[in-house]
Amino acid sequence: MKNLTDLGTNQSKAIYWASGIVSICGIIFEVLFGAAGSYILGDGVKQYTLTISLFLTGMGIGASISEHVTKNLILSFIWIEYVIGLIGGFSIFLFFGVTAFLPEGTDSIFLYSITLLVGGLTGLELPILIRKANEIGVTLRKSTARVLFSDYAGGLIGGLLFVFWLRPEFGLVKTAFIVALVNVAVAIWILYYFKKEIAHFRLHLIAGGMFFLTLLSGVFWGDEVAFTFEQRLYRDPIIHHEQTEYQQIILTKEQGDVRLFLDGQLQMSSSDEYRYHEMLVHPSIGSTETPNHVLVLGGGDGFALRELWKYDEVKQVDLVDLDPAVVDLAKTNYDIVQLNEQSFLDPRVTVHHQDAFRFIENSDELYDVVLVDFPDPNNESLNKLYTLQFYQLLRNHLRPGGTIMIQATSPTFAPKVYWTIDYTVRQAGLHTENFHIDVPSFGNWGFIMAKREAISGDIENVDLTVETKFLTQELLPGLTFFGKDIDQDITDDNGKTFEYQANTLMHPILLQLYDEAWKNY
Repeated sequence: MKNLTDLGTNQSKAIYWASGIVSICGIIFEVLFGAAGSYILGDGVKQYTLTISLFLTGMGIGASISEHVTKNLILSFIWIEYVIGLIGGFSIFLFFGVTAFLPEGTDSIFLYSITLLVGGLTGLELPILIRKANEIGVTLRKSTARVLFSDYAGGLIGGLLFVFWLRPEFGLVKTAFIVALVNVAVAIWILYYFKKEIAHFRLHLIAGGMFFLTLLSGVFWGDEVAFTFEQRLYRDPIIHHEQTEYQQIILTKEQGDVRLFLDGQLQMSSSDEYRYHEMLVHPSIGSTETPNHVLVLGGGDGFALRELWKYDEVKQVDLVDLDPAVVDLAKTNYDIVQLNEQSFLDPRVTVHHQDAFRFIENSDELYDVVLVDFPDPNNESLNKLYTLQFYQLLRNHLRPGGTIMIQATSPTFAPKVYWTIDYTVRQAGLHTENFHIDVPSFGNWGFIMAKREAISGDIENVDLTVETKFLTQELLPGLTFFGKDIDQDITDDNGKTFEYQANTLMHPILLQLYDEAWKNY
């Protein structure tokens, strides 16, 4: 009798451990699908919301279906894990393939379908384990509580593992295969533990071994094959590929044209980046009487620094870029170093790897010039750097007579976004001047100059004494004029004028405006 009791106790412990481990896998797959959707499809909040909602819906459907699983509970659990392993393991790998080879829109259908399916299979797991624990002698109340505890605790562990280890260390494709291996390994362990009550044990074991080896091959070669899929997403050959804690860095090169992509978005092309960076730097320096202390927000590629070092008046530069990998690339990659002219070697620059909002919030420094060189506000993390609150902080750290220059996306492709940024800056108590230039790799691109004082006459008085490739003193005033189709008086087909609102942390209106503007480009 004691032996039977001990057996039941050991089996119930195995079930609790299994539920905890597979729940770790479940939460990782859930956030993994959200991360993949955010990277490929954009709009992080939308993708995470949809994938989490679909995953939970799938779990509910799976839990409902589990009512009909009343026999061979352990064997059912084992095969559910096998299927989760195969589908989940190959999910991101296939997602890249679908994105590369199939028509636009197929990728989102594929991702959402996989999310719902894996969620459904995950929802089957717990009711079956609870029923099995109850079957071997644990009361329903205890079996439910303990299995759910293992599940919830496992969910926390899974989330932490994904954020702090799996994603930054292995990337999306390899993480999916690694987690799938754990699912199959748990299934094989439970199969072996309950082998006495499973018919055709060896057949199920051989199947599990084959699945395990298949997924193991994905760990070693899946990234390499997926890389060929990803290559199709870019026009030119990829010469550097890196997944950091914060983003994916891609560097391409073809016939001398070097291009930098962050999370799939083009950041610069060597063929015309000088146009962008000359516009970002020289008007602001030229309209500031003593540009001694400069703050560069973003700019981890070192190109803005290259332009700043043309001025002996610049004595100190604080450069704030969240991702150390971008700065490391700018310091060590031969192609980038040739372009930025080893700008990080100048002792006048101090690099801060911090969130820009937190940096300026906690800083006591005052600056003569602030250069805001962030990617476009296409997600929540970037949106906060285009808010009223952020521009108020910048104003409070700007010396009298100082100048802020902000890259502000394209007034041609996204006029509502551009002029909303301008409106938000003005609501922060700053005076603005607007510029736009042609950057062939991007199109028509907009910048906003901001000062505490009125800017009238400052642009005409800018004295460009340094060497430039594009910008001239005569050209600069003309860049402040906008055509009627891209000026701030925007009306719809019914003649209704667009009413501007400030972009704030509480009301991030730029996100929707940006998504609507760029969805057709």
